[in-house]
Amino acid sequence: MVWAPLSTGAGRVCETLGPMPRGAPDPDAPLRIAWLVYRGNPYCGGQGVYTRYLARELTALGHEVTVFSGQPYPELEHPSRLVKVPSLDLYAPPHPFWPPWPWEIKNSIDLREFGIMCAAGFPEPYTFSLRAQRLLRDRRADFDIVHDNQCLGSGLLTMMHEDRWPVLCTLHHPITVDRDLELAHAKSAYRRFVLGRWYGFLRMQMRVAREIPRLVTVSESSKRDIVAQMDVSPERLHIVPVGVDPSVFHPLPHVARVRGRLMTTTSSDVPLKGLAPLLEALAKVRTERDDAELVIIGKPKKNSSIPRLMERLGLRNAVRFVSGVSTERIVELYAEAELAVVPSLYEGFSLPAAEAMACGVPLVATTGGALPEVVGRDGESGLLVPPGDVDALAVALLRALGDADLRERIGAAGRARALESAHGRDRGDRHDRGRPPRRPASRSGRAPRRRATGE
Repeated sequence: MVWAPLSTGAGRVCETLGPMPRGAPDPDAPLRIAWLVYRGNPYCGGQGVYTRYLARELTALGHEVTVFSGQPYPELEHPSRLVKVPSLDLYAPPHPFWPPWPWEIKNSIDLREFGIMCAAGFPEPYTFSLRAQRLLRDRRADFDIVHDNQCLGSGLLTMMHEDRWPVLCTLHHPITVDRDLELAHAKSAYRRFVLGRWYGFLRMQMRVAREIPRLVTVSESSKRDIVAQMDVSPERLHIVPVGVDPSVFHPLPHVARVRGRLMTTTSSDVPLKGLAPLLEALAKVRTERDDAELVIIGKPKKNSSIPRLMERLGLRNAVRFVSGVSTERIVELYAEAELAVVPSLYEGFSLPAAEAMACGVPLVATTGGALPEVVGRDGESGLLVPPGDVDALAVALLRALGDADLRERIGAAGRARALESAHGRDRGDRHDRGRPPRRPASRSGRAPRRRATGE
């Protein structure tokens, strides 16, 4: 992945967020950033991947980034820049929700974490923010700014109002969307009750988000939804898109396409990702194309309904889950696919769509959330269908599988769009600064490992 910088200069962020402890800074001086991520899983779910690459690119621009992370911890280019902020890790596989031993509860934050879990809530954003605040309250001279990655816990308010930290936050998309979709798919009153408890942290996140002076989001769609659903002032929101590194995600002409092969990536087995509608569409496609098959980067969670759905649809031998593979292998899988599919009901941005396009794979996606921003116009750089519309998705898949010229055209246009997006961000950054970056980022083409587990 390649990242647009979070600001066009250290001075602009400083002016927005308040005075620095050492007086007025040089507008071009590098920042010392305390980066907060309450979950840094390096292989799936987005937060750890986002943290790894953004820390790398900000460091390449001359800034100093120290990552404060809860479990699971991210893999950084410079591991010495990681400060571990251990929690009780109550959701760690293979035994999530396993109660801690009494001696593991060492303070009031641990007790609150365990208590909220016992009440069916999700405590990590709240308790991580409290731990981070304690770690940083005596380090005001060590950093210029705190950048939170969608924790939005109450501890951030203490950092701002009592510890006098300038705070910036990345808010990828409003988790209210995830909550509402899960509630809509809940099949019992008890399940709806449990989901209501689980998403209780959203009240805190919305309250905190309204007080953060500057927030970064990744698309126009996310900005609109954050304003509408979280009541955040639009003047506080600034769009910094993410994207992929075209030197890593690129076509492999020597790899042959597998006839009828579809590929999709799901970082989490939840209704939001639209895997069930895709499987239903595949079953319809196979009534006309018995060679159609699907490779899924990820794996179903424990007690998932997906294996039962596959069995009911007769897809046991037509669907394969792949996990624990490197980025290089993911690029090879893209090269083997005739089509990539992003069936999500909603996306704040969608890195899988950008990856597929950068690899030159023709893409079929929905219009959920920001996907049209990423993919472009229907029929030009991809095919777009309404989210959750099984029939429309099946028709688009059959159309693309049956038209080699169409696949070649939209695959090439998608690759061109991905390249233009990446190069446009590079040009925009240099134009704003009026000079090249302080230190060029490595362009060795070495692809970091990234396992997809679908946890």
